[in-house]
Amino acid sequence: MDITKESIIGELVANDYRTASVFKKNNIDFCCQGNRTIEVACKEKQLDTDKLVKELANAATQIQSGSVDYKSWPLDLLADYIEKTHHRYVTQKSEEIMPFLDKIIRVHGGHHPELHEVGEQFRESVGELASHMKKEELILFPFIRKMVQAKLEGTTVTAGFGTVQNPIGMMMHEHDTEGERFRKIAALTNNYTTPADGCNTYSVTLGMLKEFEDDLHLHIHLENNILFPKSIELEESLANN
Repeated sequence: MDITKESIIGELVANDYRTASVFKKNNIDFCCQGNRTIEVACKEKQLDTDKLVKELANAATQIQSGSVDYKSWPLDLLADYIEKTHHRYVTQKSEEIMPFLDKIIRVHGGHHPELHEVGEQFRESVGELASHMKKEELILFPFIRKMVQAKLEGTTVTAGFGTVQNPIGMMMHEHDTEGERFRKIAALTNNYTTPADGCNTYSVTLGMLKEFEDDLHLHIHLENNILFPKSIELEESLANN
């Protein structure tokens, strides 16, 4: 795989997830803003484009045990995986994080008023993600599964929402909103850094929030850069049958 300054970030990570670590290290969003070229992203972050290309090329040659080629998976399997792994993670972890977050707001909120905003942002995210995932589970993912079945059987399928691009467009817009929300949380917490007067619970809570954001990045990447574009391609191929 040739990596150049014109390579599209999201496509690059979709082809080789090992490159994601380079983008993370340089604070480049490869999920919600994965439609940019390397050159454009470097200009925005004031980074050396050639240096980043070399870093990405090196990452792509590293042996990584357990690396998963999600792009090769059937779409119905990928949808099942996202729902049973990442959707469940959001539901379970949000319930775990909230009591910790409430505690550090109560104990440290006086000296660290930014925690109140962090709590508000996270609560809003949890509520919006619950609604978002429900729409995927009840509307979008079942239709993707129907398209996969139609392809296997040589039949056609129709949707009550016109084209699959309509719900996908809505889901991607909502992804952008959550991506921006967690950029705010990261900024408010100095990239999840525990202050000098922070207790162990403070550190644990910030660690949980960072892990939540990291999982969300992979979650959104799998949809924006693999599941959604391949679903659009599948719909187009069915229309041409």
